[in-house]
Amino acid sequence: MENEIYNGNFIHDIIDEDISLDPELKIHTRFPPEPNGYLHIGSAKAIMINYETAKKYGGQFNLRYDDTNPAKESDDFVRSIYEDLTWLGATPNGGIFYGSDYFEKCYEFAVQLIKQGDAYVCELSKEDLAQYKGTDRSEASKESPYRNRPIEESLDLFERMKNGEFPDGAKTLRAKIDPSSDNTYLRDPVIYRIRHVHHHRQGDKWCIYPMYDFAHPIQDALEGITHSLCSSEFKNHRPLYEWVVDRIGFEKKPKQREFGRMNVTYTVMSKRYLRELVETGRVDGWDDPRLPTLCALRRRGYTPEAIFNFVRSAGVAKADCTVDIRWLEACVRDEFNEKAPRRVVVAHPIKVIIDNIDEDAEITFKLPNHPQNPEMGEREVKFTREIYIDADDFAEVPPPKFFRLKPDGEVRLMGAYIIKCNSIEKNEDGSIRAIHATADLEAGNGNPTDGRKVKGTIHWLSAKYALPTTLMMYDRLFTVENVADIPEGASYLDYLNPNSLVKIEGAMMEASLADSKAGDKFQFVRFGYFSKDTHNDNTFNLVVTLKDTFAKK
Repeated sequence: MENEIYNGNFIHDIIDEDISLDPELKIHTRFPPEPNGYLHIGSAKAIMINYETAKKYGGQFNLRYDDTNPAKESDDFVRSIYEDLTWLGATPNGGIFYGSDYFEKCYEFAVQLIKQGDAYVCELSKEDLAQYKGTDRSEASKESPYRNRPIEESLDLFERMKNGEFPDGAKTLRAKIDPSSDNTYLRDPVIYRIRHVHHHRQGDKWCIYPMYDFAHPIQDALEGITHSLCSSEFKNHRPLYEWVVDRIGFEKKPKQREFGRMNVTYTVMSKRYLRELVETGRVDGWDDPRLPTLCALRRRGYTPEAIFNFVRSAGVAKADCTVDIRWLEACVRDEFNEKAPRRVVVAHPIKVIIDNIDEDAEITFKLPNHPQNPEMGEREVKFTREIYIDADDFAEVPPPKFFRLKPDGEVRLMGAYIIKCNSIEKNEDGSIRAIHATADLEAGNGNPTDGRKVKGTIHWLSAKYALPTTLMMYDRLFTVENVADIPEGASYLDYLNPNSLVKIEGAMMEASLADSKAGDKFQFVRFGYFSKDTHNDNTFNLVVTLKDTFAKK
């Protein structure tokens, strides 16, 4: 089953061809996240492609933190990235590395390029630099007035940049490639800039930092990466990647290849948007279960298997794609339907008093932990005179074809008695205080002896043994399918779903759930799949409904 995911994978076709030309080639991939935010489900695609490619070919897979931009990076992001990676099961068997550990080598290679005449120190301001380079292929580019400065002068200035003699933005080191190239990334790109910023790992040792497009191919080559697999936005960067590798003169050259990005409906995966949602308090932190971050999906109750199955189902192609979030929910639903034990929770309890059962009586019934999987066994539940049923399972004035409890009507209690509603007690405000009923004690939990048919079955809990709980009912974060398609002049914040979280307090749960641990998953019968929250005791998060109900809303 596992190998089926490789059918039609163009990346593996490329690798197969490379191996046919070099049978001794040992495949080595990497995942290079920048520690300036939390990973999201789009990151899971890059992780899966790199990890499973290395796994398929018996190769190695590295985790390398791209920590070359200290202003936005932190140890907290470093920690969260590793936790997400190991949670997914993508253990970096090739090792864990940091881009900042290569700063010395990057500096040495930059000096080499200057000496070769392939780089120069430029003093254009950021604004002038942008004007000189142009913004697209149709706009002409102008040479920097510093492009032909003497090599010795650039070497001296670059060393003084490293020694901290100049303020931020005063100078840059640029690769000398082709100012008139159709590819704007080849128009003498900046490969070093001055940043007097404390680095989370290197401290204040450096005040110049290499740009990603310069550092990344060097890091790949030094680690022995054979295939640098990245998303499609780096396709135009590939010629610069190859230029750096060639000019430095690496004998074993890593090969960059790009795959299509994956977006998901009804959410956003832009770090800027996610950060705004968190910092403005519209969600409760980076692990708010409504977000697409991996830590949020983990807290909500999603599993690594479901996420990887979802990513696999989206396929590996060159074109970007937007995948319906219902695919992800279906992957979770399929997994939980097979594995999740069944339990009973009454979301909106109404008390039912069984008048023909003694006040002190306790009857024991057995309920299956999984009706389709007898190997999961049974559990005992207590039935007492007073029970709870859900408010949705009673109608004083029932609509047509209502087969649950109603005045003078009968309904089966799941795994227990058939009961008949006899009367209703009400509070002064007209709300229901209790329902009085009688149980068919002769039939027990079987069929009526007189042959009458009872169509409805509802769930219930003993009022004596039920325990209070809180249910977090999560829904889509946005009301619009594709956030990128919102009308001009509107904000994505205008489309936040006001019902993306409904908190149900006062629900009642089966007593056995008190022993569950954070992260345990269950199907709450006739309700949905839930996971016990990792932050709040006695709270359960809705992972996914029993069926796809979103289209009906």
